Amino acid sequence: MTVWDDLVGQDRVQKQLGAAARDADALVTANSTGEPVPPGSKMTHAWLFTGPPGSGRSTAARAFAAALQCTSPDRALGGAPGCGFCDGCHTSLIGTHADVEVVRTDLLSIGVKETRELVRRAQLSPAVGRWQVIVLEDADRLTEGAGNVLLKAVEEPAPRTVWLLCAPSLEDVLPTIRSRCRHLTLRTPPVDAVADVLIRRDGIDPERAASAARATQGHIGRARRLATDEAARSRRAAVLKLPLRVEDIGGCLKAAQELIDTATDDAKQVSEEVDAKETEEMKAALGAAAGGRMPRGTAGVMKELEDRQKRRKTRTQRDSLDLALTDLTGFYRDVLAIQLGSRIAIANADAQDALDRIARSSTPERTLRRIEAVTACRRALDRNVAPLLAVEAMTMALRAG
Repeated sequence: MTVWDDLVGQDRVQKQLGAAARDADALVTANSTGEPVPPGSKMTHAWLFTGPPGSGRSTAARAFAAALQCTSPDRALGGAPGCGFCDGCHTSLIGTHADVEVVRTDLLSIGVKETRELVRRAQLSPAVGRWQVIVLEDADRLTEGAGNVLLKAVEEPAPRTVWLLCAPSLEDVLPTIRSRCRHLTLRTPPVDAVADVLIRRDGIDPERAASAARATQGHIGRARRLATDEAARSRRAAVLKLPLRVEDIGGCLKAAQELIDTATDDAKQVSEEVDAKETEEMKAALGAAAGGRMPRGTAGVMKELEDRQKRRKTRTQRDSLDLALTDLTGFYRDVLAIQLGSRIAIANADAQDALDRIARSSTPERTLRRIEAVTACRRALDRNVAPLLAVEAMTMALRAG
């Protein structure tokens, strides 16, 4: 098992990263022994991974980070860095390597304060590893101010620091930052490859794995969740029934409210346990007395924690809604395929009756307008429109076609 085994359907990207890891290894060796640095190195100090959701951007970045820290003795015999077994690879992949910082956020954005701390860390020399690696999984969530703070670090990096940024597209990153990064584009993995990973790595039944991979159209994380979580399958089934429930205004409003309620419940379920644990740990760290009384001067810290938890809950609700809208888009994509007589595989074969019913009662033009309505709803949510208003507008548009 190498560090690249979880990178599904990205042979070109894997080849490029493997070559860069070899050159990075040669650079470290040359610097430590005084040998000449190999010319035309494929290694650079900043990388930008882009690709659609589920393509494996963060997986590729973490695998590359592990390959950079690989300490396998086979390297001296011509073996490629990234064995997957040595201490450098193992600790990098599980998130405990002292010189690999993986930054992900469950908030709406990454601010200046957090970015300054990353920049400070980036100036340090590696403590135990070969490189200081910072993986920023949500580079698209950097505020403009945070992006400007990061720019200086990317412009003038420390000699043994590597930045690995991940974002859905180039447009999600400041032009000044992306122009200083080497860009790698990942594609949506083939459905068969995703199903194979679910069977081989997660031990999932082949039929269920194939169904989940097909339903999520190659999104690895969502496919695994759909294959292993009964609640996720129930929520998806409810979403796929929505097109049949918007035949009148009352049905539109009720369906919208239920969609919001489900997303809210998901956010509550996820946040309650995490929030309670965080609050107790913070109180203990601040020296709360018996009975929960807080020392003087700590109210501001607790208020900051509450605000952060509130933002995280909002983000979780938005993510849950976006997942439902993605499933809805896939449903109408299948409707359009049936209407046009396309030979492409139907993603939602388990909802064949509903697909056929909507396809017969509509036209391709109306289906395209409905897909646009779902897309408009997602854009509205990104602009912080009240979720219920955005979803109600979408369901009314779905009814009108």
